[in-house]
Amino acid sequence: MAVLLGAVGMSAPAVAAEFRTTTEAPAVLYDAPSAKAKPLFVYGRDVPVEVLVAVAGWTKVRDATGTIGWFAAKSLGDKRMLVVRVATAEVRARPDEAAPVAFRAEENVLLELAETATSATSTATPGWVQVRHRDGQVGYARIGQVFGL
Repeated sequence: MAVLLGAVGMSAPAVAAEFRTTTEAPAVLYDAPSAKAKPLFVYGRDVPVEVLVAVAGWTKVRDATGTIGWFAAKSLGDKRMLVVRVATAEVRARPDEAAPVAFRAEENVLLELAETATSATSTATPGWVQVRHRDGQVGYARIGQVFGL
């Protein structure tokens, strides 16, 4: 029986994580799927979160710090944003460690997703993601330096 369960588990396709972004400010994260539940945190606009489960107008999420809670579904949108997870991310002009630094982004800075290396039309190198700063600067960040993919 254990062998059968193991074989079924290995043959199941990998499921990619789903990410959403807060659309309104403030967006309140609750400890349960109810506006009467205990508020945990208040988030600003465009904060990426990983979707864990969605039920009846509520979405259970995990943020970049690992905090888990519930947002009203109307508080989340499809815009793809990333947040810097390291002290300073050096965003390069090309997806290459030897490329010049286009700009630096400090921890917790929000960046818009421009293109991933796994996109069907992508020209990026695996391990890199093209990002856009709100000031208009564009470059490539290491995937391990951002949350939201």
